[in-house]
Amino acid sequence: MKKYIKNLTITELQEYLVSVGQPKYRAKQIFHEIFVGRINTFDEISNIPKALRQKLIEDFNLFSFKSTRTQHSSDGTIKFLFELNDGSAIESVLIPCEYTDEDKRNRRTLCVSSQAGCALDCSFCATGKLKFKRNLTASEIVDQVLAVEKQTRHKLTNIVFMGMGEPLLNYDNVKTAVEILTNPELQLIKKRKITISTSGVTPKIIKLADDNLPVKLALSLHAPEQELRKQLMPSAEKWKFDKLIESVEYYYKKTKTPITFEYILFEGLNDRAEDIKRLSKLAKRVPTKVNLIPFHTIEFTHPTGFAAGLKPASKGKIQWFRMELLKNGVQSFQRTSSGLDIDAACGQLALKSQVQIIQQ
Repeated sequence: MKKYIKNLTITELQEYLVSVGQPKYRAKQIFHEIFVGRINTFDEISNIPKALRQKLIEDFNLFSFKSTRTQHSSDGTIKFLFELNDGSAIESVLIPCEYTDEDKRNRRTLCVSSQAGCALDCSFCATGKLKFKRNLTASEIVDQVLAVEKQTRHKLTNIVFMGMGEPLLNYDNVKTAVEILTNPELQLIKKRKITISTSGVTPKIIKLADDNLPVKLALSLHAPEQELRKQLMPSAEKWKFDKLIESVEYYYKKTKTPITFEYILFEGLNDRAEDIKRLSKLAKRVPTKVNLIPFHTIEFTHPTGFAAGLKPASKGKIQWFRMELLKNGVQSFQRTSSGLDIDAACGQLALKSQVQIIQQ
């Protein structure tokens, strides 16, 4: 069975070349043509022998997607639906720039997926309702980036692992994808322009620190204490709050990279004065910024139980919450709801467009 060549690191490609009687230096030539030249077939690699091109055709697939569909939001957000070669599907979101500063206005951020579906079933997230299908390969992660750049004809400046799935539960493939994307010879994405968002997989946060990947860490916090967090995120039962915060502290001590706390505000649950006090105390344990995120409806998944009762905090409450954090010396930002009209906002990725196409 053919493998996907983009699953290989440069070292692994060198090992393959040696195994078929080719010199190691060909690996850099091949990598350059794939990721910089953006070839469509191996036959386009003109600076390697024809016999090697034929061998690559026999042993590898170049692309991991069957098809791509897009939805365009009125605010400039674009949602991409990728059909994978095994029939699975994932979504990615190109997020328009929220800044007016001259030096930030050209920012183009892609929210990529790391799994097909998700096993964690967070009460506020539509993806969990799909259940877990499988991990994405490194090729399927990198191909999201390449496909979006090809379709939009613009280079991405930032990548966030905040799409479908828990990236730290697909650690090895995510790591390989990051190593490819940040390879200095390819210049796909600058170091520290990739953010990995996790629900709080404690042992993998520690591993991420030890491996010192050139990424930023964002923690989906959403509650400043164990019991409420467990209701919102069942995985908190396994990865307890105190140990989780200790792992975040360990990450900062090892990498010296500030942390982002992601915090969705729910009416009457985590938007009170006592929550501000607890969150402020947490945010001062390591250099931190807090991203305040509106809750976006997932009614189209027909939630039940605790999830059905979740309501978004008002805009006024979010603004008040942010100002109180700032008064307490905590750097905080209010995120926009990019792509809300196409179900592309935070927590809404659930292949809804694919379901609609099938039903039609």
